[in-house]
Amino acid sequence: MKKLVYTIALLLFAINLNAQYKVQFLFRKLPSYHKQTDTIYLAGSFNRWNPKNPKASCSNCGAKNGITIDLHKGMFEYKFTHGSWDAVESGNEGFPTENRMVTVERDTTIYVDIDHWADHFPRKPKETTASKNVQILDTAFYIPQLNRHRRVWIYLPESYATTKKKYPVLYMHDGQNLFDNVTAGFGEWGVDEALDTLGKMHGEAIVVAVDHGAEKRINEYSPFDMEQYGKGEGNAYIDFLVQTLMPYINSHYRTKRSAKYTAIAGSSMGGLISFYAMMKYPNKFGAAGVFSPAFWVVKDKLLNDATKRASKLKGRMYFYAGQQESETMVPDMLQVFELVNNRSKAKLKSHIRAEGKHSEETWRGEFPLFYEWLMKEKDDD
Repeated sequence: MKKLVYTIALLLFAINLNAQYKVQFLFRKLPSYHKQTDTIYLAGSFNRWNPKNPKASCSNCGAKNGITIDLHKGMFEYKFTHGSWDAVESGNEGFPTENRMVTVERDTTIYVDIDHWADHFPRKPKETTASKNVQILDTAFYIPQLNRHRRVWIYLPESYATTKKKYPVLYMHDGQNLFDNVTAGFGEWGVDEALDTLGKMHGEAIVVAVDHGAEKRINEYSPFDMEQYGKGEGNAYIDFLVQTLMPYINSHYRTKRSAKYTAIAGSSMGGLISFYAMMKYPNKFGAAGVFSPAFWVVKDKLLNDATKRASKLKGRMYFYAGQQESETMVPDMLQVFELVNNRSKAKLKSHIRAEGKHSEETWRGEFPLFYEWLMKEKDDD
């Protein structure tokens, strides 16, 4: 009898985990120039941020007719468009609004106010903000492990051209968001401007950044298969960094090649894959910047993997999360932090910012603090 009760309890628990809830988005306010016949699309972390997904759309949208989708229990980010990222919802000056957030625990109705569409405003050509120390290493660097190509950027310190010094290297993801406002859809990190200044005070470094693929970002940055998004390609991506890109950089540039002088950093899914890179290659990466990590995507598998690998970790990790990101961001990060802290000899630092949001603007503000920590701690080793 007890076995039967236990089996039923497990079955009910499994059903609850897999349950889907109806989430309805109704529009209370739309721009005055919006035509009722225009289609509104819902793009988010649940549909690969597709800005024109017909399965998440409506025309004649209003307070009674909106968009309804089925979602599992969890936290999701989303935005509205009317057909492209150039036509995303925006504020009064045409700048895209920040990602919206929803936590799904039951059937939910959300009332939406949209002030403007970004394409309503005159399009001013963007001017490059990349400093003279930033170069495009290759517009289509081949990734043999995934049989695809990516643009790769490189930042060379001011002194690189006039000295024979060797430099530490920081590998980063989402390259289009790091250096240049022209390529950054939602603002750039300003890594080059930060290093132009911080390098003189704390020591210079080379930064190598790989673009993400619009349709493959979640897959490339996940080390495990995902129920929502499919196959995880993170293992192959990290193998590319270590087995293909790193040897190329070391053979073509003056680098300090030991793990002590090699770091990796990224945000959201990039934070997840940076953490995993330290676990998989502790003898290649000596430090990691784990910004707003999307641990929730593969949390159980990640915790299990980290439990097995953490004892071999001997480097340094900088964890960052903001309390304005989601209800689970900080607890998830701290759970991973504590696991690694209890099972390894790695040097860890966590920084939780009360006003921190899930945005390039927030990570731009955090990056200088991470870089100062990275260079200071390296010297203290």
